[in-house]
Amino acid sequence: QVQLLESGGGSVQSGGSLRLSCAASRYTISNYCMGWFRQAPGKEREGVAALDSGDNPWYADLLKGRFTISRDNAKNTLYLQMNSLKPEDTAMYYCASNGKWYCRVRTADFGYWGQGTQVTVSS
Repeated sequence: QVQLLESGGGSVQSGGSLRLSCAASRYTISNYCMGWFRQAPGKEREGVAALDSGDNPWYADLLKGRFTISRDNAKNTLYLQMNSLKPEDTAMYYCASNGKWYCRVRTADFGYWGQGTQVTVSS
């Protein structure tokens, strides 16, 4: 079955950077919309960024300019570069795919999920 494995989370100070990775198995990510979501304690899961099969990116409005989504098709791996991190970015970050070539970034539309990687930003 499809496996998505996130890594790269950790604890950083405000203003720092992290790069998250999502390695896929039994699933060719270049063929599909791939996204990053996050969920903070007590809050709903929300879309962060997504990339369709044509490499057209989508970003949550509040994150534009700080986060960059990309993928390495040879490694079948999705990335999220996060810069200028803020305490409010603290959350569990998930990699996901909707199994379609296009992206409509709604949590309910994504059926394949990784286990998540924790990002903690301290002030």
